[in-house]
Amino acid sequence: LARLTATRLQEKLGAVAVAENKVGGAGLVGTREVLNAAPDGFTLLASAFNTAVMPLVLKGANFDPQTDLEICARTAAAPLVMVSSNRRPQATLAEVVAAAKANPRVWNIAISSLGSAGHLATIEFNRRTGAELNMVPYRGTQPALTDMIAGNVELLIDPSFALLPAAADGRVRALGIAAKQRSSLAPTVPTMAEAGLPGYEFQSWYGVWAPKGTPAEIVQRINTLMRETMQEPAIIERMKQLILEPVTETPEEARRFIAAEIVRARELLRSVNYEPV
Repeated sequence: LARLTATRLQEKLGAVAVAENKVGGAGLVGTREVLNAAPDGFTLLASAFNTAVMPLVLKGANFDPQTDLEICARTAAAPLVMVSSNRRPQATLAEVVAAAKANPRVWNIAISSLGSAGHLATIEFNRRTGAELNMVPYRGTQPALTDMIAGNVELLIDPSFALLPAAADGRVRALGIAAKQRSSLAPTVPTMAEAGLPGYEFQSWYGVWAPKGTPAEIVQRINTLMRETMQEPAIIERMKQLILEPVTETPEEARRFIAAEIVRARELLRSVNYEPV
């Protein structure tokens, strides 16, 4: 998505645009670079859901995502999927919940990263079901998924694009998708509501931010460009193949959405007495 953003900026604005991967600190290193950049539209942040909740999760994230960054656009979203280890006989969500509640010590659920959408979804899953699953944190989806396939953890909730391919080839079992509707790329996977948890909806989402103080006309120009991009038939098809849903919102709509996400994240983290690390 960052490369797509850079390509479109270069094509439409006639400037050289480079997508630079700044790893480290669960996204904090790259975020700080944009926080400290000049608000001239030449330095942007392409990041995910965790940018909005970072200060709730990390001690070193001493910034306010709603006031210290300018949200230019949300670009895409991915509903979360719950998968289970094939080493367990339970084939449905109801069977998993019943087994986990009966013997919670032998059921562990992986967390791809602290403060991720999957982490919050897991907290809500425990709250809604009363299963009290033990949460095991990892440094990314891939190591969590690898450990699940090896039988070291039993469950994982994470973005659909990361987990549905593993379910499709039989490495894990998909129990439900946390969306209003089934995915056209996995039509046999029920929604979490169909599986027994009505109203259980979580997504990971992605967007573009600019430094605080970036002129409104620049923010609007980037927003318009991203909305146009995400409505192009070729991009829609590409997003579909990646199990991503294009998002086309104004900056105001994106700000309202993010504000609500932060409120929900804060409430869920407080419910388990989570302390930033």
